Amino acid sequence: MNYSNKWKDYELIDSSLGQKYERWGNVYLLRPDPAVIWDNGNLEEKYKGKIDAIYYRSNSGGGHWENLKVIPPRWKIKYEDLTFNIKQMGFKHTGLFPEQAYNWDYLMEKLEGKGASVLNLFAYTGGATVACLKAGATVCHVDSSRGMVDWAKENVNDSGYQDGPIRYIVDDVVKFVKREIRRGHKYDVIIMDPPSYGRGANGEVWDLDKDLNNLVSLCSELLSDKPILFLINTYSGLSPETLKNILELNINSKFKGKITCDEIGLKCSSNDLVLPCGNYGRWECD
Repeated sequence: MNYSNKWKDYELIDSSLGQKYERWGNVYLLRPDPAVIWDNGNLEEKYKGKIDAIYYRSNSGGGHWENLKVIPPRWKIKYEDLTFNIKQMGFKHTGLFPEQAYNWDYLMEKLEGKGASVLNLFAYTGGATVACLKAGATVCHVDSSRGMVDWAKENVNDSGYQDGPIRYIVDDVVKFVKREIRRGHKYDVIIMDPPSYGRGANGEVWDLDKDLNNLVSLCSELLSDKPILFLINTYSGLSPETLKNILELNINSKFKGKITCDEIGLKCSSNDLVLPCGNYGRWECD
């Protein structure tokens, strides 16, 4: 299990019975998490009076936030020199996945000073984008949701990279990649964090199990002659070995390098429990 130990504005405090208790800056949230199948006590009772908001799932799907204290409509947290805007979203989210700090650390270290060109697909609110900009990379940020791209712009601007070398694209990822191939564009680094299922800007259907291998194959045509890195992150339950096989067949067969695949997670600050938060697959040049 891999996780970052550099967070100061975020803290996973505890986890039990399908819930996780977290601190986001000075806001304390209790949210559901399907990976938490262990019993470490009733968190609502355990932290009574110390919870600012709880997200409750609905039996019919979705759910709602119940604010126990006044919470700002949005607030900011920092990771190192990076700044992120946080808010309560539908379906329990906050606009940031803090476990991704492990990948941000790697990107900032690997790309520092290399002047790399980066393609960030399914780029969401831009955590990896900001990390790459900090490392001095040029970034093409692609997501099918205009709202998420606008949010990413806020994170980039608040982190101080508003004049940085970045291109924002609102488009279906597969269609965009195919157009980039036709245009002859190349990238030193490709990052992707695909959902299990989704729809593109014009209703295009994405199914991870059916479409991931083909997308990685297409992306291999966008890599430069001397690529640096290819990174896949997923929350879908695909095993690290599955990601390794996809990278071996589509990337390492063309560009010999090293493949590393493993879990990422978050460590609870009140005990020794670690919350698994997905898997990554990483190809990198030797």
